[in-house]
Amino acid sequence: MAQASALQDKVAAAQNKLAATHVKGIADGGACVIDMTGKYDLADITIRDDVLTRGADAVAQIVAIAYNDAKAKADALIERVMGEATAGVPMPE
Repeated sequence: MAQASALQDKVAAAQNKLAATHVKGIADGGACVIDMTGKYDLADITIRDDVLTRGADAVAQIVAIAYNDAKAKADALIERVMGEATAGVPMPE
Protein backbone atom coordinates (compact mmCIF):
# COMPACT_ATOMS: atom_id res chain seq x y z
CA MET A 1 0.00 0.00 0.00
CA ALA A 2 2.86 2.37 0.83
CA GLN A 3 4.39 1.63 -2.58
CA ALA A 4 1.14 2.58 -4.32
CA SER A 5 0.96 5.83 -2.35
CA ALA A 6 4.58 6.66 -3.21
CA LEU A 7 3.87 5.98 -6.90
CA GLN A 8 0.78 8.17 -6.77
CA ASP A 9 2.87 11.00 -5.27
CA LYS A 10 5.52 10.60 -7.98
CA VAL A 11 2.91 10.67 -10.75
CA ALA A 12 1.26 13.78 -9.26
CA ALA A 13 4.66 15.50 -9.08
CA ALA A 14 5.35 14.50 -12.70
CA GLN A 15 2.01 15.94 -13.80
CA ASN A 16 2.81 19.21 -12.03
CA LYS A 17 6.19 19.28 -13.76
CA LEU A 18 4.52 18.73 -17.14
CA ALA A 19 2.08 21.58 -16.49
CA ALA A 20 4.98 23.91 -15.70
CA THR A 21 7.26 22.85 -18.57
CA HIS A 22 6.92 24.46 -21.98
CA VAL A 23 7.92 23.26 -25.44
CA LYS A 24 8.02 25.26 -28.64
CA GLY A 25 6.82 24.10 -32.03
CA ILE A 26 8.47 25.95 -34.88
CA ALA A 27 7.52 26.14 -38.56
CA ASP A 28 9.08 27.82 -41.58
CA GLY A 29 12.25 28.95 -39.83
CA GLY A 30 10.41 30.62 -36.98
CA ALA A 31 7.66 32.22 -39.04
CA CYS A 32 5.22 30.54 -36.66
CA VAL A 33 6.03 29.47 -33.10
CA ILE A 34 3.62 27.67 -30.80
CA ASP A 35 4.35 27.54 -27.08
CA MET A 36 2.65 24.60 -25.37
CA THR A 37 2.90 23.02 -21.92
CA GLY A 38 3.67 19.38 -21.34
CA LYS A 39 -0.04 18.92 -20.73
CA TYR A 40 -0.90 20.23 -24.22
CA ASP A 41 -2.14 23.59 -22.95
CA LEU A 42 -1.56 26.30 -25.53
CA ALA A 43 0.38 29.18 -23.97
CA ASP A 44 1.15 31.37 -27.00
CA ILE A 45 1.18 31.54 -30.78
CA THR A 46 3.49 33.89 -32.63
CA ILE A 47 3.04 34.44 -36.37
CA ARG A 48 5.30 36.79 -38.31
CA ASP A 49 3.48 39.52 -40.19
CA ASP A 50 4.78 38.36 -43.57
CA VAL A 51 3.02 35.01 -43.09
CA LEU A 52 -0.34 36.74 -42.84
CA THR A 53 0.02 38.08 -46.38
CA ARG A 54 0.25 34.54 -47.80
CA GLY A 55 -3.47 33.86 -47.44
CA ALA A 56 -5.65 31.88 -45.07
CA ASP A 57 -4.67 28.43 -46.37
CA ALA A 58 -0.95 29.15 -45.98
CA VAL A 59 -1.49 30.51 -42.47
CA ALA A 60 -3.52 27.45 -41.50
CA GLN A 61 -0.86 25.13 -42.91
CA ILE A 62 2.03 26.83 -41.12
CA VAL A 63 0.12 26.88 -37.81
CA ALA A 64 -0.64 23.16 -38.21
CA ILE A 65 3.03 22.39 -38.84
CA ALA A 66 4.10 24.37 -35.76
CA TYR A 67 1.39 22.70 -33.67
CA ASN A 68 2.44 19.21 -34.79
CA ASP A 69 6.06 20.05 -33.92
CA ALA A 70 5.03 21.27 -30.45
CA LYS A 71 2.83 18.22 -29.86
CA ALA A 72 5.63 15.83 -30.84
CA LYS A 73 7.96 17.59 -28.41
CA ALA A 74 5.30 17.47 -25.68
CA ASP A 75 4.75 13.75 -26.37
CA ALA A 76 8.48 13.10 -25.93
CA LEU A 77 8.53 15.18 -22.75
CA ILE A 78 5.55 13.30 -21.33
CA GLU A 79 7.13 9.95 -22.12
CA ARG A 80 10.39 10.96 -20.43
CA VAL A 81 8.88 12.59 -17.33
CA MET A 82 6.25 9.91 -16.74
CA GLY A 83 8.82 7.19 -17.43
CA GLU A 84 11.04 8.64 -14.71
CA ALA A 85 8.09 8.79 -12.31
CA THR A 86 7.01 5.20 -12.93
CA ALA A 87 10.46 3.64 -13.45
CA GLY A 88 10.34 -0.05 -12.70
CA VAL A 89 6.59 -0.16 -12.16
CA PRO A 90 4.58 -1.95 -14.86
CA MET A 91 1.78 0.30 -16.08
CA PRO A 92 -1.45 -0.94 -17.68
CA GLU A 93 -1.89 -0.08 -21.35
